[in-house]
Amino acid sequence: MKYLKINPADNVAVVLEALQSGEVLIVDGVNIVVGADIPMGHKIALNNIAANEYIIKYGYPIGHARVDIKMGDWVNETTVKTNLEGLLDYEYKPQDVSLDIPDRKLTFRGYKRANGEVGVRNEIWVIPTVGCVNGTINALAEKLRQETQLKNVDAIVSYPHNYGCSQLGDDHENTRKVLRNMVLHPNAGGVLVVGLGCENNQVKAFKKLLGNYDESRIKFIETQKVDDEYEEGMKLLREIYDVVSKDVREDVAVAELKIGLKCGGSDGFSGITANPLLGVFSDFLIAQGGSTVLTEVPEMFGAETILMNRCVNKNMFDKTVHLINDFKDYFMRNNQAVYENPSPGNKAGGISTLEEKSLGCTQKCGKALVKDVLMYGERIKIKGLNLLSAPGNDLVASTALGASGCHIVLFTTGRGTPFGSFVPTMKISTNTPLYKRKGSWIDFNAGTIVENESIEQVKERFADYVIKVASGELVNNEKKNYREIAIFKTGVTL
Repeated sequence: MKYLKINPADNVAVVLEALQSGEVLIVDGVNIVVGADIPMGHKIALNNIAANEYIIKYGYPIGHARVDIKMGDWVNETTVKTNLEGLLDYEYKPQDVSLDIPDRKLTFRGYKRANGEVGVRNEIWVIPTVGCVNGTINALAEKLRQETQLKNVDAIVSYPHNYGCSQLGDDHENTRKVLRNMVLHPNAGGVLVVGLGCENNQVKAFKKLLGNYDESRIKFIETQKVDDEYEEGMKLLREIYDVVSKDVREDVAVAELKIGLKCGGSDGFSGITANPLLGVFSDFLIAQGGSTVLTEVPEMFGAETILMNRCVNKNMFDKTVHLINDFKDYFMRNNQAVYENPSPGNKAGGISTLEEKSLGCTQKCGKALVKDVLMYGERIKIKGLNLLSAPGNDLVASTALGASGCHIVLFTTGRGTPFGSFVPTMKISTNTPLYKRKGSWIDFNAGTIVENESIEQVKERFADYVIKVASGELVNNEKKNYREIAIFKTGVTL
């Protein structure tokens, strides 16, 4: 098969392998002459489409034709224009959702924390309150790695960032919230928080923000208040290590897993293979009692009503409307179009409009009801499917997912990327050539869904793999020690 027509209502199909001009396809009994060379993953017109007529994919409009498009033409960003506009009014039309998936009582090997939470890693983190001490935290983490050689501890990692001072209002609070959520994350068996002393993000106030915490596992140093910050820092880290190195994995119900859903550079296969795979996995995990979190609000634009109508009640619908319109307002306040055209990588992969990307992206959360909506910096409170306010930027969104409490981020990509956040960041390729070419980046291949496996077969293999990763198997970003954080910034820096 050289093409895939996703929905019977579609007037375009996705090309599964590159087509040459003059080739003939038979679609629904009609001979279609290919009008131009069309790259793999891109769209071909299945009939004549008049200028301003909707382009239909997944059974929904992904934009309208800029010009007359002939049957067999290559349909891309030069011939398709978005339908998206600014702030909209929405009507709640609730859907009756039943997953009808049995609970298998599955378990993984995790770390049970004293406060009742569970981690999938037992790491020691060195986190700065302010970017001024980034060099210090890097040196401290490296020294502890050399001393201990990671015996009985999964990793020792420093997480530099640029913030913690000279920020105002929401930006300052966002930094504090993300750092707080990292310090309290159950994947960290212990944390050393390193401050300077004169920053806005004062250690004393930050301790209050943490609330109750285990003082044997979370310790603080203000470098301006000690004579030798390295000697004092290593003393505290050794104390933390003595505690953390005694932790052991135990059987834990899969219901405790919290998984983030994220996509990077997309291609024409994203909405056919990897994103739907995450969707069936999300439904599966939720049926086991677990939780998933969908973010990247700008990549909900154009598909937001699908999510709104799956909200568990009117209050959650109203929160989702606020989530969408608040982010649109953020674009408009900064004099930017709300439809945020797809990136060059997305366009090269076959994505023409934000609606097309959104309709593919939102498939990552399956069919479950939306149980809660989280603002940036909030932690998961309710099990099931959650929506989280964060931008589409890969590192900012993945950091936000980890900060919400996700143990692992599942990251689909049609283009490939090596990065990792502060929780295991599993890359799932949309196509097999990417998996074969970038095996040191990609952890799992969803491309077989359009080759020789059903999505249910791939889901079974994928679920097994996720459980293995939750039980300690490293993903590629961990193997290479690619671990970073990025904090969302919207306003003035002094």
